[in-house]
Amino acid sequence: MSKRLSLLLLILALSGCDMIDGLKEESDQKFGDQHFKTAIALIELHKVRTGAYPETFSDIQYTGDWDAIVAHSVSYKKLEEGYELNIVRGWVGTPELSYPEDFWSGLGVRKTNVSGLTNNTP
Repeated sequence: MSKRLSLLLLILALSGCDMIDGLKEESDQKFGDQHFKTAIALIELHKVRTGAYPETFSDIQYTGDWDAIVAHSVSYKKLEEGYELNIVRGWVGTPELSYPEDFWSGLGVRKTNVSGLTNNTP
C-alpha cells in the first residue's frame, strides 16, 4: 500500500465518523436529487411520446444503462390523473428532498414524499 493511501486512511480514521456521516448524507442528497429529476424527465418524455403516462416505470422505452439505477431509487405509480413518485434511495440511504413550488409546474406529479408540492397527499 502506498504511503499516500495509508496516510489518507489514517486521517479518515482519526477524523471520526462525523466526517463519514456527512459525506454519506451529502451523497444521498446529490444522488437522490439526480435520480428523482431523471425519473421525472423519463416519465414526462414517455407522456410526450405516447400521450399517456406509463403504467409502470419499466414501460418506459429508450432508457440508458444508468437509468436502471434510477428505477431502483424511486417508486412510481400511475394515478387516474398524473402519477405518484417517491424517492426511496439516494446513494446508500433515503434523502430528504425539497423543491420550490414552481419546480412542480407543468409536471404530472400528484403525490410524493418530497416536500414542496402543493396539495400533496401521499
